[in-house]
Amino acid sequence: MIPTSYPDAKEMARLTARMLLEIKAVHFNTAEPFTLASGLPSPTYIDCRKLISYPRIRSTLMDFLTVTTMRNAGFEAFDNIAGGETAGIPFAALVAERMALPMTYVRKKPKGYGRNARIEGQMNEGERVLLVEDLTTDGGSKLSFVDAIRETGASCAHTAVIFYYGIFPETEKTLGDHGVDLHYLCTWWDVLAEAKDSGAFDAETIKGVEAFLNDPRGWQEANKKP
Repeated sequence: MIPTSYPDAKEMARLTARMLLEIKAVHFNTAEPFTLASGLPSPTYIDCRKLISYPRIRSTLMDFLTVTTMRNAGFEAFDNIAGGETAGIPFAALVAERMALPMTYVRKKPKGYGRNARIEGQMNEGERVLLVEDLTTDGGSKLSFVDAIRETGASCAHTAVIFYYGIFPETEKTLGDHGVDLHYLCTWWDVLAEAKDSGAFDAETIKGVEAFLNDPRGWQEANKKP
């Protein structure tokens, strides 16, 4: 069923943050920072993949993501829903089911044998494709998926994610310069606000995380391993 009537964006952001905290998908550690894929340190880490194991939360957030995207992009804006390998695949399937649309997925790179394809499933020339992922940091990883979709002759002008870091100002420009609009449910700022309200972390940890969010590049430079 296609959801059409849901809370406004602010309330959906608050509820999304609350659910992510409830299932402990949010990790804050200022004493022993996490190492990101870039090799840079961060006192924050989020694991949206955990959502697939919580049916009630999973269902609610997929309703939220579907209605958010339709409100922003249009109710008849898409012909195909594509998931990015690997984290985006289950969420793309769930959104496609709600929108009653075909689902495909995009490999990070050609599989190296057979058709050597990056697109799995049926994607046709001229289709308007929504790229679904679990999250985005600076938007860079989305561009390769978008390019692979466009190489089929389909168009991709929108990407939808559950979580957007919201702390790197270049993200939306990076995507916008590539002709892609970003739709999301919540950011680190929403999670921080809910963590403060709920007492999910101690005051010292919250203070350290807030310092990182206000100046992520500076914080990473100061906390890099020698």
